[in-house]
Amino acid sequence: MVITKIALPRRTFIRGMGATLALPLLDAMVPAMSAQSKTSKAAPRFAAVYCGNGANMNDWRPATEGADFAFSPILKPLEAFRDRTIVFTGLDNFPATDQGDSGGQHPRAAPAFMSCVHPKQTEGADVQAGTTMDQMIAQAICRDSKLSSLELAVDRNDVVGACDHGYACAYMNSMSWKTPTMPLPAETNPRFVFERLFGSGDTAEARVARSREDRSILDGLTQEISHLRRKVGVRDGVKLGEYLDAIREVEQRIAKSESYNTDWAVPERPVGVPETFKEYAELMFDLQVLAFQADITRVCSFLMARENVNRSYSEIGLPEAHHAMSHHGNNPDKMAAFSKLNTYHVETLAYFLKKLQATADGDGTLLDHAIVLYGSGMSDGNTHNNFDVPVVVVGGRDQQLRGNRHLKYPKGTPLANLSLSLMDKFGVNLERFGDSTGELDLLSSV
Repeated sequence: MVITKIALPRRTFIRGMGATLALPLLDAMVPAMSAQSKTSKAAPRFAAVYCGNGANMNDWRPATEGADFAFSPILKPLEAFRDRTIVFTGLDNFPATDQGDSGGQHPRAAPAFMSCVHPKQTEGADVQAGTTMDQMIAQAICRDSKLSSLELAVDRNDVVGACDHGYACAYMNSMSWKTPTMPLPAETNPRFVFERLFGSGDTAEARVARSREDRSILDGLTQEISHLRRKVGVRDGVKLGEYLDAIREVEQRIAKSESYNTDWAVPERPVGVPETFKEYAELMFDLQVLAFQADITRVCSFLMARENVNRSYSEIGLPEAHHAMSHHGNNPDKMAAFSKLNTYHVETLAYFLKKLQATADGDGTLLDHAIVLYGSGMSDGNTHNNFDVPVVVVGGRDQQLRGNRHLKYPKGTPLANLSLSLMDKFGVNLERFGDSTGELDLLSSV
């Protein structure tokens, strides 16, 4: 790469042998003497994180409403982000209800969570739900990004055909839908996600060769990186160094996890899947942070726990499968164990928020410029209840969300009202979305 002057375009890449690296937002990309540097905002980001099978709502719902509310046991890990956090009570995911269908509570929950449309019951290829809010946001804010969006998940599910009560597996495997008939499958392999973000390995054969090489993707960019360091200022040099260090750290963790999976085939079986949920989810969150930091995409969705998933969590003393734990039968001991799992998931979400907060972006941090939506398409997994679902939003200053609030809405308020309001924050102005009845006025800035 040849840099002829200090002012760099925002979409600057450095290219070397087999690798192309997008750069994070540097001061040199916004000339110091321009009016833009005084008035412009960094690019907005949106992340949706889904955790299936509902929650123990007794330990999820805060005991008090309004500002300065008391964090519930499950949500306690988010208290460090109190001033950015809004907890919603009373929002119904009505499109996920059966509405005459036979069963299928789990397959409907995730697609309906962000589409607010009742998914069609089918085992065939004629799947249908609705375009999800993340994809509408992506259409508005990712027009100049390398990727329009990034869809990730833990717990690979390669089952084809029907997964549950006459519903195709596409419903279970996709929370993001580009169109009403186009579900976006979530990638579960950290190595493949890394290659998608930073290049090198467009085919199965190339990915195999790449993953077996004992070198960094940065090795082919040494000269280009050195040249760039000489051209930028001290502060940009620090930002660049932190970014490159983050890439190397993710590479090392992927390589470590792959050392436990030496006998594998591509694409039949993934590689690089860490042994514990915490390691796995945190690695996938780190990849999302890198994607945001380099402005490769501005929209991510993450199935942190699929519906009907059978993962166990022995590392925290929970050997029973997740789905089975949700069917606690109102047994106090089993409900306490389920709350422990719900809290573990929220702790992992807090890891993501801390990484966003610690990552510089323009005149603030990635968290300053992002909205993170977390929740489930069910409330009580024991009864497959889709009313009053667990939902929380953590937002940055640029979106002007007023945090430190627990907002309780009347019975029958659609979850779609939240979707409509959040999309408005990204310039997606719709009169109606799914079963919405209006926006949530209290999301407005004050």
